[in-house]
Amino acid sequence: MTIPELIARNNGKPRISYELLPPVKGSSISTIFSMLDQLMAFQPPFINITYHREEISYVKQADGSLKPSVVRKRPGTVGIAAAIHARYKVDVVPHIICGGFSSQDTEDALIDLDFLGIRNLLVVRGDADKITGRFNPNPQGHRYASGLIDQIMNMNRGIYHDQCVENPSRTNFSIGVAGYPEKHPESPNAEEDLYYLKQKVDKGAEYIVTQMFYDNGVFFNFVNRCREAGIQVPIIPGLKPLSILEHFHLLPRTFHLTIPPSLVKEVNHCKDNKMIREVGIEWTINQIKGLRDAGHPFVHLYTMGRVDNIVKISERVL
Repeated sequence: MTIPELIARNNGKPRISYELLPPVKGSSISTIFSMLDQLMAFQPPFINITYHREEISYVKQADGSLKPSVVRKRPGTVGIAAAIHARYKVDVVPHIICGGFSSQDTEDALIDLDFLGIRNLLVVRGDADKITGRFNPNPQGHRYASGLIDQIMNMNRGIYHDQCVENPSRTNFSIGVAGYPEKHPESPNAEEDLYYLKQKVDKGAEYIVTQMFYDNGVFFNFVNRCREAGIQVPIIPGLKPLSILEHFHLLPRTFHLTIPPSLVKEVNHCKDNKMIREVGIEWTINQIKGLRDAGHPFVHLYTMGRVDNIVKISERVL
């Protein structure tokens, strides 16, 4: 079932979906299963699995010099999506990203997903390079998520990147994209950001999952602006509970988001990360209740590799 179909059939029932990170290379999938064993009690409508591009690590040599090494620290998104789908019988939504992938790499991943019967995708450009702060696409890949959408929609029409494919079958993917209530960090303004979001919807995106926000008013304004611009697809609010002091300073800079003054005041009164985590839980619970009261029963939670706070939130709002 596609995500828009899940939403349409929900009839206003409160639901929470979750986003998980693949474990770092060398870790067992049991780390994912241990989290999902707790989260599945809340009957999530779907589980998102992030994809990660390659990174540059520096390995110290015998002479003391540092040698750059290109590694992918969190591989396995397609395999993890398949394992979750098979074990829990829940819809999975793997990310498809531009960064680090050629068009052929993307096509191969999509073919695997099609073979596995996984229809739902979340298409995003991906993060900028951690060292330069700039996004550098694969020379044989896509610079923007809109290019990925074009490629996926072509496969849905039976048009493959590999032109040597004989009698190609049509895929049947449903595409979701990211939305930024306070604009993408690299966009010059919110209007330009909205223009490109509508372009992705016009190309075939069927739903939007937002980046995190901490003021529901920002989300409500974003939805209104989307509707005024002619974007009529479902918009799912995405929330990330604050959990440590470092995130309090890092998230606004990284994601171009605003921390409301009342939340700043609460965090400033915290003596340690344990207290900040409790503040984050209570704030997110109140956000979810406010979103629900305003007619948004579907909420997406970003776990960032830990679920103890996510479980506490889910217990109190479902």
